[in-house]
Amino acid sequence: MSPDPSNDLHGNVPDSAPTCLLVIDMINEFSFPDADAMFPAIIGMAERIAQLKRRVKMAGFPVIYVNDNFGRWQSDFRKLVTHCLEGSCRGKEVAKLLHPEEDDYFVLKPKHSGFYATPLELLLTYLKARRLIITGVAGNSCVLHTAADAYMREFEIMAPADCVLSTDERANAAALEHMATMLKTDVRLSSHLELEPGSVR
Repeated sequence: MSPDPSNDLHGNVPDSAPTCLLVIDMINEFSFPDADAMFPAIIGMAERIAQLKRRVKMAGFPVIYVNDNFGRWQSDFRKLVTHCLEGSCRGKEVAKLLHPEEDDYFVLKPKHSGFYATPLELLLTYLKARRLIITGVAGNSCVLHTAADAYMREFEIMAPADCVLSTDERANAAALEHMATMLKTDVRLSSHLELEPGSVR
């Protein structure tokens, strides 16, 4: 018999939040092909995500880092964070801006979608989430695939246009348009989101 997802398996009451912020693939060495095309724009976007994260947490909503395992099945997210912060990789400044906090959640994904072969859906069920604010890279790949899977699971989706970045502007615009028209995604700028405890408007 399957456990009731509304009850914590360890006897504790789980956190509950109607809205979650997803930060996709921002803790990253940025050594992949086409990463050059994303700088310096990615620094500005990381600053906007960091600002949005502060607002989200002030409203009492959780933050979930959804990150590639880069093909390493023994990956450890915290080691990846430390590597990006202490090394000389290109993603160091981004990691400084978006350093995960103790109360943040994280999920490692093996493929493009944050839902594929990960515990993300179970985590969102425990949190009783209904709305997802999706940010990160790449807009025309991992962000888009995660948004599509979220839509099929009947989540309300937001993907602020200034917090999503692809390898080029045309690809990013096409991805945002697809999400807006086909996935009913709210793509307003992050500064236009009204974040209040218990609601997102």
